[in-house]
Amino acid sequence: MTAHRVTFDDVLAARTFLASHLRPTPLIRREALCEALGIEALLKCESALPTAAFKVRGGLNLLGRDPTAKAGVIAASTGNHGQSLSYAGKTFGIPVTIVAPVGANPLKLVAMRGYGATIIEHGVDYDEAREECERRAAATGVRYVHSGNEPYLIAGVGTAALEVLEERPDVDVLIVPIGGGSGAAGACIVAKHLRPSVRVIGVQSSGAPAAYLSWRDRRPQVGGPIRTFAEGLATRTSFELPQRILMDLLDDFVLVDDEDIYRAMRLLLVAGHQLAEGAGAAATAAAWKLRDQLQQKTVALWISGANATAESITKALASGELVTAD
Repeated sequence: MTAHRVTFDDVLAARTFLASHLRPTPLIRREALCEALGIEALLKCESALPTAAFKVRGGLNLLGRDPTAKAGVIAASTGNHGQSLSYAGKTFGIPVTIVAPVGANPLKLVAMRGYGATIIEHGVDYDEAREECERRAAATGVRYVHSGNEPYLIAGVGTAALEVLEERPDVDVLIVPIGGGSGAAGACIVAKHLRPSVRVIGVQSSGAPAAYLSWRDRRPQVGGPIRTFAEGLATRTSFELPQRILMDLLDDFVLVDDEDIYRAMRLLLVAGHQLAEGAGAAATAAAWKLRDQLQQKTVALWISGANATAESITKALASGELVTAD
């Protein structure tokens, strides 16, 4: 594996390594959810992983296989990347330090500390935490693990798409949430190798559209202040390696607003019997938005994480149902 390219063979190698650490996650169908969305929808429940989020696939693959990580790592995270590395650090006995923005999801901070990570809270959002993390890494020489520009991470999270397409070769569309883009990049690599006709659609919050704007304009874009509760989608900058893959392979990219994400959380809970955090519900929100073009298609929707706070669940339950706009 090189620093500039991630291949399908890298995903296969990741699956082989991860087989002794993780079980494949469920791919489930709920009739009530399909009826509500008006499409044939399958839920890829990455929320069933040990950290209740997809990124643990990448964290285990990197810390378990990258020799440069063995002495310890530092990373910036709003939560799920940090949980991933913290869990992997505990698994392999590797020291982990996470720089998180002040006010980050408390459930994720508690989990990271529980896995033994050192937590430093700094800045108002992910990007300020990332800048502090990079400063500390440069000053100390500790291995910095970027949340997107890491081939081992992308190969690891790509194993989810491999599970989907091997279990259900009839799937026509994959919808994957995007913050930095590692999950969608991994899905693209797998889908375009196994079945080039499979469409991969990314989804990001309209309140944090940096990755979307960069993909659309084919050049790096910086977003404004974060205006979404979905911390897994909340970045102000695009990530170079995932963007390169997405520009080459991603079929479409849509934005959803917070109200639709809350409603999708409610739908997943009530009709799908699945808890999703904001980012984890984004694919379902996108499926609703794109439902007319998804008719007669079998669509896999990523529930990328389930680390929802009580406050967000309360707002989701109060949000009402997804309804057709006039």
